[in-house]
Amino acid sequence: MSDVAVVALAEAAGILIDWEDAGGVQRRVSIDSLRAVLSGLGLACGSAAQCGESMAWLREATVDRCRVIDAGSRLTGLSGRATLHLEDGSTQSLDPGTAIETIGYHRIEQGGELLPLIVAPAHGTILAPGERRWGLAVQLYSLRGDGAFGDFHALADFATEAARAGADAVMLSPVHALFTTDPGRCSPYSPSTRDYLNPWYAAAGSTGPQSDGLIDWPEAVHAKLAAFRADYTSGRDHPAFAAYVNTADEGLQRHALFETLHAHFFAERKARGWQDWPEPYHDPASPAVSAFAQTYADEIRFHLFLQWRAEQGLAEAARAASAMRIGLVTDIAVGLDAGGSHAWARGDELMMGIGIGAPPDAFQAAGQNWGITSFSPLALRAMAYRPFIDLLRSTMRGAGGIRIDHALGLRRLWVVPNGASPLDGAYLRQPEDELLRLVALESARAGAIVIGEDLGVVPPGLRERLAARGLLGMRVLPFERERNGAVRAPADWDAAAVAMTSTHDLPPVAGWWRGVDIDWRETLGAAGDRDAERAERATYREDFWTAAVAAGVATGAEPAADDPVPAVDAAAPLVAATASTLAILPAEDVLGLEQAPNLPGTIDEHPNWRRRLPAPAADLFARPDVAARIARIRQQRPA
Repeated sequence: MSDVAVVALAEAAGILIDWEDAGGVQRRVSIDSLRAVLSGLGLACGSAAQCGESMAWLREATVDRCRVIDAGSRLTGLSGRATLHLEDGSTQSLDPGTAIETIGYHRIEQGGELLPLIVAPAHGTILAPGERRWGLAVQLYSLRGDGAFGDFHALADFATEAARAGADAVMLSPVHALFTTDPGRCSPYSPSTRDYLNPWYAAAGSTGPQSDGLIDWPEAVHAKLAAFRADYTSGRDHPAFAAYVNTADEGLQRHALFETLHAHFFAERKARGWQDWPEPYHDPASPAVSAFAQTYADEIRFHLFLQWRAEQGLAEAARAASAMRIGLVTDIAVGLDAGGSHAWARGDELMMGIGIGAPPDAFQAAGQNWGITSFSPLALRAMAYRPFIDLLRSTMRGAGGIRIDHALGLRRLWVVPNGASPLDGAYLRQPEDELLRLVALESARAGAIVIGEDLGVVPPGLRERLAARGLLGMRVLPFERERNGAVRAPADWDAAAVAMTSTHDLPPVAGWWRGVDIDWRETLGAAGDRDAERAERATYREDFWTAAVAAGVATGAEPAADDPVPAVDAAAPLVAATASTLAILPAEDVLGLEQAPNLPGTIDEHPNWRRRLPAPAADLFARPDVAARIARIRQQRPA
């Protein structure tokens, strides 16, 4: 068949056939890769006839079923006078070209048909001009409390101490629901669903001895679930819980049903996802699922109990954080597991034949497939963006801010057909304008700031678009260098951004100074030249120290590689001194720890998502070295 039909279909579907790699080299997606991606998106392209049928389906699928516009925009495309039904219940006559000022979720009625109309503000919630706030980032599980890993009660304690220390925010990794009864899968960035909470983080009293080393997730979660069952036995008839169950919507009910099915088939056959269940259970509306729900009604109620407890716990932490200017900053993972709750209950919202990841670059020559998927842009349009709106609202609930993981995905995602190599992937365009308007609208309504993680191969102009909508970018100390290699002076950092010393995927400053990340790559036999990396790190240590002295946050000669404390002491005020409107210090960098929470590209080789902080929050904030670092941060960012 002619390749022309495949190319035309790919362009219509939003696939970027020509793209530029991290080195600035122009690339073109092969015809075979285009076919694979199109098939993964559910668009048949095996023949010219199939391409024609898929093209016709696309034209129908992309017809306006919802309009998302900016306040003050003139509505185009009306064939005559229409009626605008505003969200507050009022109506007004609408002529072609009328400018609409009222933000919100409205409807246009014309010719007996209703078209959803979403009107967004120019930008979402932003910090006032001149504000220079600061906060801490913490891995929730790492906190010390009553059990073998941190929970929402421990987070409330941490937020209380952070507020007393003058912090304006506490930023978290995602608290999305994972696979509750499969605790070996502990990455917060591979959730079962992003719409509900991870019940592991609900408080359940003492659930065993504190771990002084790494979290043993299977042992710890099994002990906690046993404690939850005891709590459920005594609290199942609590009036507040009964009211919660009675008001649970279909989505929450189906999530609890999924959790029960997953627990059943994981115990029976170690089924990791719904695709491994017997076929009659693949459809949530099947007779087999209905019969199962009747038989295991009490187990479903138990999983509702877990969500109720988790919601209570997060609300407690949010109340503690409300003493801060911003409060909790929660996180939206870029995708979810295709074997999880969302995909089982609402797979039509997702790209079920596609994984997402990253193209090949200097660090990952084979590219990356993250083993997750996300929303289908076609489905979002067809569903008036309701899945994305619901996700924003669930993540903003009780939060003073959210972080959008891999915000580059608001413009494009690197998609990889199931079973294929990342090298055979392609960029897929997303409805960027509509998504950014929705982020601005929901941010304004929730009073929550938005941080967009814009690290990596950033498309031209995207950072400017994010900033215009009020999203703060992320600027991280190891990456903030001038063209000549010098560390960027604090005054030259972007104002519309969050300045950070490190992230959960990078070594803390102390570990970076010592080169523990290089040691890990050597231990794991990763590709690369370790000697060259150590030489480069030595040069960067020198550049960093020069910049710290020039900024007035360090004095004297550069410390030795095995003496990281002066570098830790200098990094905090250096980042705090930047022009960025918000500075966030990971807890590891305030405490002077060396090991990173996560080592990208590994699963079991490195103890990802298992490290604990050394003491409870009150003890940590009472340490003289921590108090001194916080004092230097506050000196740079006075209240």
